[in-house]
Amino acid sequence: MSNPQAGVGRVSLNPFWGVELTGWGYYLERTWLDIHDPLHATAIVIENDHQQLAVVSLDLMVISDQFAKLVRETASEETGIPTQNILVSCTHTHNAPASGGLLGVGEVDPLYEAWAAKQAATAIIQAWRSRTAAKFSATTTQVNDLTFNRTRENGPVDPNLTLLVIENQRDVPIGILVGFQAHPTVSTVVNPRSVSRDVPGEVCEQIESAFPGCLAMYIQGACGDVNFHRTFSTQEKCAEPARQLTTAALKALEDRQHLDANQLGAAAKEVTLPTRRWKLDELENDRIEATQRLQDHDMEGWRDTIGRVMTNQPDDMISRHGGDEWKAVAAMCRFNVEWTDRMLLDLETRPETLKTEIQALRIGEFGIASNASEFFTTLAMQVREQVDLPYLVLSCYSNGRIGYLPDAHDIERKTYAAYQSPKYCNQFPFIEKSGLTMVEEMSSLLNSI
Repeated sequence: MSNPQAGVGRVSLNPFWGVELTGWGYYLERTWLDIHDPLHATAIVIENDHQQLAVVSLDLMVISDQFAKLVRETASEETGIPTQNILVSCTHTHNAPASGGLLGVGEVDPLYEAWAAKQAATAIIQAWRSRTAAKFSATTTQVNDLTFNRTRENGPVDPNLTLLVIENQRDVPIGILVGFQAHPTVSTVVNPRSVSRDVPGEVCEQIESAFPGCLAMYIQGACGDVNFHRTFSTQEKCAEPARQLTTAALKALEDRQHLDANQLGAAAKEVTLPTRRWKLDELENDRIEATQRLQDHDMEGWRDTIGRVMTNQPDDMISRHGGDEWKAVAAMCRFNVEWTDRMLLDLETRPETLKTEIQALRIGEFGIASNASEFFTTLAMQVREQVDLPYLVLSCYSNGRIGYLPDAHDIERKTYAAYQSPKYCNQFPFIEKSGLTMVEEMSSLLNSI
């Protein structure tokens, strides 16, 4: 007998007053004004006689490698769970404090960031201390017509909604993990200065209402190129995505299948992704345009130059800067000066590769494959095809951050994801082989356990 046990834990991640929210634009100074709904770190710990693993879901946009390292080491020291068996994942809400060191998209408060990492570890420790005899089940369904591919007309989306259920010996759910993939920016449009978990939080709240005493966590999938339909970003319709997801989840849970807890596995691996060195003229072009516009107060044609690459929707930058077009243009120019300053420090000496961690967890026929990127749908669907499991959750924004990992379509077109993301991440751009390497490494790792 494997004597499976599990526990759940949750702590607050609500920010201090004066902390900036992240994402959504450049140098917005978007300090929060109210808490629409509270941020959490929610954890599950699962073990049998031979293996231990933990998952903690954070209501943050991204975290750094150092953040994940602190969480893992702190939790491991107290619980004995191997650090490589601890998954630290973000829901990617854009209504949460800045973290992860991204340039220009929210000033990081070091005190908050360190505290949040300790809180994440605390959630894991609480889950470990609450362990009880448990059994596990999983289910999956598809939710269509809720999301769209924002990088190409009629582009692919991943409609899979997958759930892991942890029950105590009385058949009462104590923890439910929900995996889906869509950029959670509904609340960002509706309540831009509010702290909020966005759609992931609403889904968890509604599932918890259906199962009193249960804690739900949301794992964000490959949403690098996928949003909820923009029609939901109004006061009247903003609750609809969570309602549809929860309705589908509750129906799918009626047909959940038992998992064999004897098959409990975890693995992590550092992989090396190919990149390409920035060309000097690419940096010079950004610096020259930025310097000239700042000097001459020039706004002519910016939507077709800096606006095309630096944002998916140039005119939205104006409204996010209070309707001040020059303020929006100046912020983008400031960014181009600052990112090139950073990159020029080691442009010629930096390795033309990027090392990053991938991780895989498995409970019977249920698996989680994770990476630190904003993964694209075409790549995620290749992982699904190569992994022979009926219940698969892709956990992106996990254990660090490497920005968008786009497919060949976007790399060829030098889009926001392919050409802008590496600038605020202080990285070299990815190439077509980067995504394919990630697919092969993730699939191989999960298939090996």
